[in-house]
Amino acid sequence: MKHTDPKKQQQHSLYLEVCHQNEEPSLPLHTAIALFLLAYCDCKSFKVFLATTKRGTSQSLRSHLPESLDVSDIDWDDLPLLVRGCRLPAAVDETGRYCRAGLAVVLRHIITRTTEADPGRRDVLALLGFKKTCLKACAEVSQWTRLCEIGIPSAVEEHLRYPTNQHLQLPPYILHLEKKLGEPVKVHNDDKIRRQKLRQQGQAKNGESPKAPGSSDSESQPAQAPRAGGGLELRAALEKLSVDAAPPPATRENSEIRKVKTTDLPPLEHVFAEGLYFTLTDVVLLPCIHQYLRSLQTHAAGALTQLPLLLRWYSRVQEVPGVLRAAKACGMALFSPQTPISCPPGTDLEAAPTSQAKQECLETTTQAPFVGGPRPTMTKLKENGIKAVFSPHPRPAWTLPWDNLPAAINPIEGKMSDVRAVRKRQQLNNLVAMVTELARPGYTVVDFCSGGGHVGIVLAHTLPDCQVILIENKEESLVRAKSRSAELGLANIGFIQANLDYFTGPFHIGVALHACGVATDMVVEHCVQAGAAFVVSPCCYGFIQNTIKFSFPRSKKFQETLSYKEHMILCRFADQTAVQLPPERRLIGKQCMCLVDLDRSWAAETHGYSVRVITMEPESCSPKNNMLVGTPSLKSTLALTESQLEGAAHN
Repeated sequence: MKHTDPKKQQQHSLYLEVCHQNEEPSLPLHTAIALFLLAYCDCKSFKVFLATTKRGTSQSLRSHLPESLDVSDIDWDDLPLLVRGCRLPAAVDETGRYCRAGLAVVLRHIITRTTEADPGRRDVLALLGFKKTCLKACAEVSQWTRLCEIGIPSAVEEHLRYPTNQHLQLPPYILHLEKKLGEPVKVHNDDKIRRQKLRQQGQAKNGESPKAPGSSDSESQPAQAPRAGGGLELRAALEKLSVDAAPPPATRENSEIRKVKTTDLPPLEHVFAEGLYFTLTDVVLLPCIHQYLRSLQTHAAGALTQLPLLLRWYSRVQEVPGVLRAAKACGMALFSPQTPISCPPGTDLEAAPTSQAKQECLETTTQAPFVGGPRPTMTKLKENGIKAVFSPHPRPAWTLPWDNLPAAINPIEGKMSDVRAVRKRQQLNNLVAMVTELARPGYTVVDFCSGGGHVGIVLAHTLPDCQVILIENKEESLVRAKSRSAELGLANIGFIQANLDYFTGPFHIGVALHACGVATDMVVEHCVQAGAAFVVSPCCYGFIQNTIKFSFPRSKKFQETLSYKEHMILCRFADQTAVQLPPERRLIGKQCMCLVDLDRSWAAETHGYSVRVITMEPESCSPKNNMLVGTPSLKSTLALTESQLEGAAHN
């Protein structure tokens, strides 16, 4: 499977997981999805490693590995340090210090590498969607990313483990996808396509042959309908995928069509998962749905009648140029299920069985408008012995020697104004003071939600005997941080582009500056699970809301005192601390901030932590000037140390 890249593009390393069932190797769905995209893109920019516990795995799986790929086995214990701290799939650049982890992040990186090597691959670039944001939002905040990256793959893998036990009830995530495929489509410039559809409907009513999109009235050759149906929508979608297709000539509908109100135009039908066009979402879903439908065909063919829209999508995806070739390269034998693909009479998808998983899948984050102010809630807390109290700042006058530090450490190097850079330095003084108080030689410090690396870069320079890891989902910010650290020549720093949940490695201190909304709670939870200390500055309290992972209030005492809505009132007014507001209003906002963070600190203390809620110095450094400083009990610290010793012995 060796190859030589004609463009001599430096190869990145891609690490994929392999499972073993009954001593036989198999590919988890996340691995199968990554391999399918590599085959579809014909991407040769990666050296692929299959993480396994047995030799010869790649030879055993040869029929599922595209021949164009350079594939090798690697023992789990030999994975690079950054990769060992992440869930696979993961990709590492040629320096070995920048790791991308998680399905969506890695898939988007494969697309980027493909188009960098061959800018002419418009079909590959189109996978990212109109604004290049397909699956860009992390699963913690995007229900759609969570459905595609976690929900569907997990549901299918669960079904494949017990294929005969679930034939009476389809997985809720599958039913949710079926429902989504039946919703009207909204796409950029859909008004034009809907008017074309209206014209074609009129032509069909008059017995005329419909013209393809962009064709003139003088063209007598009717458009050929694709095998899977779909009419105008499918033709428009497939035309967009053509690598060599020229843009259709500009046409204008006749005056009668132009006069029709937008609200009266016919809706567009779903062609692919996100609507009209084939995107990365379809690439993610195809290996999952293929295996699921194949299993149903074998074990419960009657259940296929409940999925007419999913079957139609599965057939349409096979019409996309390159899909059959990529499927064949990966050993996926796509097929036509033996069942009608039209919706059977009496099918009621709304009446499908529900479960907790479906409720999570369908959960909405919108809340009813707030009414009233925070005073009744604060009075209620005070009557129950709960009031805003801050711990004293242990090092209020401490500051970094900014005048003696290299220029690249200065926040102004991160492309911000001088005024903002002064406040950022003050914020960094506070966080670095707390971290240096906790750090010891050999510690690993993780800068969560690191952005451009203001905190992590300063810590790596200040603590040369510690390893610092920056974790950030936004590639642009992390690339900027990597460039700044390279200018400084820092050798004790690493970068992971991933959702927070994809980082699983051990660490001693977690830090986050202005982690928005529930991101603060996610960071604290991650630290608690690792038995690590934390120094966190919360932000965007108004974005706090119940999620799949968290419910508010967080602590038992707050739960016994406040309802969810009352807690949300505190969160809303905690954001009213801007300097432009009247002093009295800002004071109430500051008290609300303290109460929300007090609830968080008490929740952490139930896990054996000692937590202080501290105000940064000077207070003017930020309207969001709280810090939560948590230290684990000796028991938690010893547990972490024992775990690390076991890991070192294992290696």
